[in-house]
Amino acid sequence: METFILEFANFMLRWLHVIAAIAWIGESIYFVMLDNGLKKPESEACRKKGVFGEMWAVHGGGFYHNQKYATSPEKLPDDLHWSFWKSYTTWLSGFALFILLYMTNPAFYLINTQSDWAWAANLTGWQANLTAILFLLSGWIIYNELCKRISPNMERDGLLSIAVGVMMIGVAYVSTQLFAGRAAFLMTGAVMATAMSANVFFWIIPGQRRMVNAMKNGEEPNPLDGKRGKQRSVHNTYFTLPVVLLMISNHYAFTYTHEYAWVIMALFIFAGATIRQFFVLMHSGQIKPAYPVAGVAMIMVAFWIVSPQAAPQPEAPVAQLEEPSAGGNEPSAEEKSASAEEKKSSAQTNDPSQPEAVKVAEGGDTEASAAKQAPQEETAAEIDEQTKAETVESGQELESEVVHEEQQEGPFALVEQHCASCHSQAPTQPGFSAPPAGFAFDKREQIERTKAKIQAAVASGYMPLGNMTGMSDEERAVIAAWRE
Repeated sequence: METFILEFANFMLRWLHVIAAIAWIGESIYFVMLDNGLKKPESEACRKKGVFGEMWAVHGGGFYHNQKYATSPEKLPDDLHWSFWKSYTTWLSGFALFILLYMTNPAFYLINTQSDWAWAANLTGWQANLTAILFLLSGWIIYNELCKRISPNMERDGLLSIAVGVMMIGVAYVSTQLFAGRAAFLMTGAVMATAMSANVFFWIIPGQRRMVNAMKNGEEPNPLDGKRGKQRSVHNTYFTLPVVLLMISNHYAFTYTHEYAWVIMALFIFAGATIRQFFVLMHSGQIKPAYPVAGVAMIMVAFWIVSPQAAPQPEAPVAQLEEPSAGGNEPSAEEKSASAEEKKSSAQTNDPSQPEAVKVAEGGDTEASAAKQAPQEETAAEIDEQTKAETVESGQELESEVVHEEQQEGPFALVEQHCASCHSQAPTQPGFSAPPAGFAFDKREQIERTKAKIQAAVASGYMPLGNMTGMSDEERAVIAAWRE
């Protein structure tokens, strides 16, 4: 029951996380579109009131007139709309999910036992959890310092964008060394999501509060507060598409089990940001098709990297007859001639039609007796050789049947050993109340139906998760060579 409760809590938290994320991202994209779609107000009265830009829109059968003030309006309403709880709810629900699924079972989901860094491969459970928290915290600190030091007054945002891009390449690489498979992709996305929510919490909302308080006190707001909020909001909109992709990547093992998973991550991050740039410019009236083309090109490069390479097919064994060597084993012409003469002589000696004088003349009684016995000895020898050949062939067939039986039984035994603890209607692996993805391997028929998926998951290294059961490369090869 405890496992079921945890599973149900996971389900509900995931639902909340998705709802909050949709609301936050949708609102963020809308305001970026609104900000970039503003046009200079046509009304002189609006300009005198301090209106910086306006946009007319139609939606749901109604017309909307949005206006943005450059400084402060004459009066602020008491029911001013704020946008921050969607951001906080998204991050808090996501972190709760991370604790519930990953941090409660770090040996299974977090630790990268195949890491090139020996200390990372040998982390204990609590050390892996602490590493994950420090990883998120460090990502935010480094990003925030880059913003503060490179472009504190928003005068070098282009250079800052390059620096943040380089940082994300580093984050992608380090995550694949510190964390296992899908956790690496998740942690890279979490670094970006943490930066997004922290931007709202530490910069955007506090700056807006200072501006509102200044206006209420009849003071002039600090324009830097507005500029800094805009800077961080722009960063958030470029993070959006990569974060969404990284968060759903745990369903696709071909991405995070690849040798160059960090390269694939980097390509997806830049592809998402590039495609987002196209829409940002489009809202301001600029159509730049080079951006989506570049984004798709990066995605195709990632596709090429992860695409399965055609493995060379083993050559069918060809039965070869033993050919006599060109050296000393092949009889010479003289030996062949002598052998032919002996056979001819033997045939003549045993021919009853030949007169006795001829037999005596050709070799005497002793030689004739030997000639009569030779064919019988040859026949016995041939029978003996044939019996031996049949025995060997029978042994080979028996051995072949045994090998075939072992080849059929081997994969089933390995699946039962390494997979069935989770993939069962009654999983024995802690943390599972039902078979993952609905695949249960309680019966041989169930395993046979899922053979192709099992082979793909095992070959990619995705399964067993975290290699908790210690599946060896040799055992993976047995699964890969599994045939009907």
